[in-house]
Amino acid sequence: MAENINPVLFVGAGPGDPDLITLKGKKALEEAQRVIYAGSLVNPDILRHCREGIALFDSAGLTLEETVAIMAEGVQKGEKVVRLHTGDPSVYGAIQEQMQCLEEKGITYGVIPGVSSVFAAAAAVKKEFTLPEVSQTLILTRLAGRTPVPEKEDLALLAQHQASMAIFLSVQDIGEVVATLRKGYPPNTPVAVVYRASWPDQHILEGTLETIENQVKEAGIRKHAQILVGDFLRDQGTRSKLYDPEFTHEYRQGRS
Repeated sequence: MAENINPVLFVGAGPGDPDLITLKGKKALEEAQRVIYAGSLVNPDILRHCREGIALFDSAGLTLEETVAIMAEGVQKGEKVVRLHTGDPSVYGAIQEQMQCLEEKGITYGVIPGVSSVFAAAAAVKKEFTLPEVSQTLILTRLAGRTPVPEKEDLALLAQHQASMAIFLSVQDIGEVVATLRKGYPPNTPVAVVYRASWPDQHILEGTLETIENQVKEAGIRKHAQILVGDFLRDQGTRSKLYDPEFTHEYRQGRS
């Protein structure tokens, strides 16, 4: 595949369960000679896919410049380098700035996607984000914090759509999240908070915008959690057209 010619690969490790890394991501780790991983987030069990004795670097305490320097050093030595990110690296992975630095150094790279925690959370609660006549839109967002959010993407504005929503990196401010969401969603809107989706200590809280704040505070959840919001958590929706015996499509003639 094309990414095999790149000396640096950004790899999505998945949400936590080491078996949820993709086959392509696993192969990249098996072939890597240097791995820089996000130690504060990536399950260390995933590193078992690496060959014994290779250079491993935990980026939790590193700056952007230090991380890129480690990647560049590996490339200069002719090594295959993997930059291992949690979930899918394209969602809150801060990879764009790393890729830009590599481009400035003339280093080519590839990206291998991973399973995001948002989808592991949906799997944990056994729900579908996109139900016919309930919601056909999923909003992935976060509350503004030390990292700002563009004004046009303010959570109160997004809540006006009443679409299915998954909120990253915000559970520590659950009170503010709830107060803001209630500017758009009815107070009885169902909410699920999934702590460490797919990990052995996964924990699920289910309530509404009226109850979830107290539940989260009582559980002491301050990080590593997805906040899922919307009627998809309660409603079943209508039957899909795709499998309706009356519906004709490219692969099947309906009965009507």
